[in-house]
Amino acid sequence: MQRYLAVCKVVEVGSFSKAADILGYSQSGISQMVQSVEDECAMKLLYRSRGGVRLTPEGQELFPYLQALVNSYQAMREKGKEIQGLESGIIRMGTISSISGFWLPQIIKGFQQLHPQVQFVLHQGDYDTIPEWVRVGEIDFGFVNPEAVRDLKTIFLKKGEMMAVLPKDHPLACQEFVTLEQLAEEPFLLVESGSYSEPMDAFRAAGLKPNVKLCIHDDYSILSMIEAGIGVSILAKLLLHRTEGYGICVRPIRPAVERSIGVVYKDLQTMPIASRRFLTYLQEHLPEG
Repeated sequence: MQRYLAVCKVVEVGSFSKAADILGYSQSGISQMVQSVEDECAMKLLYRSRGGVRLTPEGQELFPYLQALVNSYQAMREKGKEIQGLESGIIRMGTISSISGFWLPQIIKGFQQLHPQVQFVLHQGDYDTIPEWVRVGEIDFGFVNPEAVRDLKTIFLKKGEMMAVLPKDHPLACQEFVTLEQLAEEPFLLVESGSYSEPMDAFRAAGLKPNVKLCIHDDYSILSMIEAGIGVSILAKLLLHRTEGYGICVRPIRPAVERSIGVVYKDLQTMPIASRRFLTYLQEHLPEG
């Protein structure tokens, strides 16, 4: 293949000596490679003169095929490098508990079936720490509410409903649904998600100020607090799929409170190939709920 590359480079730069310098060969080495191709094709491909190098009429007809061959070879090599990078890649992501607990297990499992050598490193964070990890390069991307990010790029994935979570014997538990006004009157337990909070944003939009009694960073700890009767909360429906062991009651909120989920990143062009492929796979295999 280097012989065909030599011919193309000589034609491109119009000189055997320049082509030799670019490709790292001696001028005689380039001449020998060109001669070898001419012998293989049984025809003269290049004229050499004081004015430089030009294609013969036969060379002009054959040259597009040589170019296509060299381009395909180079594309194959680049793809090979890309595949090697993917097969041995490490995907570093920031995530929140509801995503790491309910979306990622099946998505990672499916991706690793296609690329078994890829490794994953997950950093559990919130809407403040995850974007900061992206900025400093500690992770390649992270799951956040896009509305919580201002100075980085985001990909919107989907919306999800948020639910009122009450102690099992709470008076509001007998209702089909609860309102923000009712929740604002109760001791409220807030999940600490950073400077942006979907429940607090919903309360503000409704002109309400909840009676926040406790802020907790861990979603599952807050379920235990609710079970103990300390207060009520608003949590993502996705997180509440497996709460059978808790003495709590889950009710929809009217009007509905939703959260947006997306991915935050800095630059797709500089993101490792394994992470780029995973983002594509993620968008194609988003789970329900």
